[in-house]
Amino acid sequence: MRKMRKHKGFTLIELLIVVVIIGISASIAIPKFSTVREKAYYSTMKADLKNLASQQEIYYHNAYAYTTVRSDLDYEVSDGITVVIAATIDGWSARAIHAAMGTSEG
Repeated sequence: MRKMRKHKGFTLIELLIVVVIIGISASIAIPKFSTVREKAYYSTMKADLKNLASQQEIYYHNAYAYTTVRSDLDYEVSDGITVVIAATIDGWSARAIHAAMGTSEG
């Protein structure tokens, strides 16, 4: 009578199934991660624009005018974001640009 040797390890089919499952999981997770990162960029830009609005109103309360000079506002911008400020007699506007994205008007 022959003794059967027990081979330890995975079969090729089992390994193939695991690779397919990992591939499907990755194809679902990567787009969701990109969406979450994009939302974080927008949130950061919105927060910077809200902080700018608060500082502009404080400046207006003291000088009765709006300014485009960021150093006059005691205003810091988050990393990777550029804020462009335009002021007129009637008011002001700003545009936030993230280095990894497009623009957000404020």
